Amino acid sequence: MYSIGMFSKMNKITTKTLSYYDEIGLLKPEHIDDLTGYGYYTTEQLSKLHKIITLRQMSLSLQDIKEMMKNPKLLDVFLKLKEHEVIKNIRVEEKKLAKIKSFSNMIANGFNYGYKPIIKELPEVIVASMRQVVDTYDAFFYLCPDIMAKEMKKAGCKSIMPKYCFNVYHDGEFMEKNIDVEICEAVTEMKTDTQIIKFKTIKKIEKAICIFHKGPYNKIREAYIFIFKWMEENNYRILDNPRECYIDGIWNKENEEDWLTEIQVPIEFKY
Repeated sequence: MYSIGMFSKMNKITTKTLSYYDEIGLLKPEHIDDLTGYGYYTTEQLSKLHKIITLRQMSLSLQDIKEMMKNPKLLDVFLKLKEHEVIKNIRVEEKKLAKIKSFSNMIANGFNYGYKPIIKELPEVIVASMRQVVDTYDAFFYLCPDIMAKEMKKAGCKSIMPKYCFNVYHDGEFMEKNIDVEICEAVTEMKTDTQIIKFKTIKKIEKAICIFHKGPYNKIREAYIFIFKWMEENNYRILDNPRECYIDGIWNKENEEDWLTEIQVPIEFKY
C-alpha cells in the first residue's frame, strides 16, 4: 500500500486533488489506518486514477466521470459526445485560422483584394422586376431565380442577349433576415405585369464603378470594402443602390470558387 504522499508522487497529482476525489467519492483510499486515520492506496487503484486523469484531460466534468465509474456503459456515450464536440470546435477554430490568414494577407496588400475597378456607363434597360422580402439569402438564391423564370415564361417575355440579370437591395443596410431584394432581368420589350413580376424602364447610369468578384457570396463584402475605399480615395460618392450582376453561380458552377459576380455601383464625382 502507498501513502497519499507517495501515491501523489507516483501519479504526478497533488495530495489536495486526491483528498478532494476522496471527499466526493470518486476515488477513496483502499485502506484507512484505525490509529492514525491516514488513507492508503493500492496498485489496483492506479488504473482507475489514470482513467480519471485521462478523462479530466478531455475536459469531462468530475460529476460525469463519477457517473461513468458507476456505470461503465455510459463511457462510450460520453466519449462519442465529446468526440463530436471536439471535432465541431476544431472546425470552428480552423475557420477562425483561415480568416486570420486571409486578413493578414489583406493587411499586407493594403486591402487591395486583387480587384481591378473600371468606370463604365450602364445603359438604359427594360427589365422584368420581382421584388420580395425573403427570410434569408439562402432562400433568395435557391428559390427566387426559379420563380422569376416561371413568371417570365408565363408573361411571354424574352431576355436580351447577352443576358443581364442583377439584384438591387433596398434595405439601405445589411440585413440578416427579412431582406428587401429586387431581382431584375433585362428583356427585349415591355409586357403586361403579372401578380409577381412588373415591367419597367431603368434609366441610363452615366458612371458606375464595376469590379468582378470571383468566389462564394459570403466573401462578397470584400468587394464592397474595396469599392467604398476606392471611392473615398478618388473623391467619388454613391449615387444609387448597388447592383449585383450574377454571371456564373450555383446554376452552372458546382464549385463556389468559380462563381462570378459583377458589382456595379452608380457614382458621381464630389464637386
